Amino acid sequence: MGKRLFYLQVKDAILSDEVYCPPETSVLLASYAMQAKYGDLQPEVHRAGCLTADRLLPQRVLSQFKLSPEEWEKRIMTWWADHRGLAREQAMLEYLKLAQDLEMYGVNYFDIRNKKGTELYLGVDALGLNIYEKSDRLSPKVGFPWSEIRNISFNDKKFTIKPIDKKANDFVFYAPRLRINKRILALCMGNHELYMRRRKPDTIEVQQMKQQALEGALG
Repeated sequence: MGKRLFYLQVKDAILSDEVYCPPETSVLLASYAMQAKYGDLQPEVHRAGCLTADRLLPQRVLSQFKLSPEEWEKRIMTWWADHRGLAREQAMLEYLKLAQDLEMYGVNYFDIRNKKGTELYLGVDALGLNIYEKSDRLSPKVGFPWSEIRNISFNDKKFTIKPIDKKANDFVFYAPRLRINKRILALCMGNHELYMRRRKPDTIEVQQMKQQALEGALG
């Protein structure tokens, strides 16, 4: 459930242009999103026009090229067909791995307090967790790379970060609202898992697709 929430958050950030995504990568991401949502492309079921209800590409990309919705759909379906046999969860993971390569793939900031009640920011990104003073979001006061975090847990409003180094103290902070806490946890779990998986090399097939996307899927 956590990974799916994380995936939906990242997808929404890309589609709403909070995170800049080049047109050719947008098409490849859309094809993974279709595999994650519908499974394998089935020509007898997924006919032309079947994706009209789906939000597929950022508006900026749609406006940038003189292509009809049908032409965009055709390009996405061509890539989608290449993902045959890819499990839905794996398609979500491939989407997230591609998204992590985007330059503006962002830091999410949250208002937190430490044990003393001092107001701080928590930054969650692809590399780890950072704690910032309210006056300075550029230089972290303290940082926790994913490679050094053993466990993150929360109970109501209290979060605990347990480092891998057992001699190091746990870091405890407090976030104000349960809904926000669930979002923090989903982002932490999603980014942490992705970080661990990214240390495993891509399959040859995924490497080839990335290369083709770079060469211009809109060519």
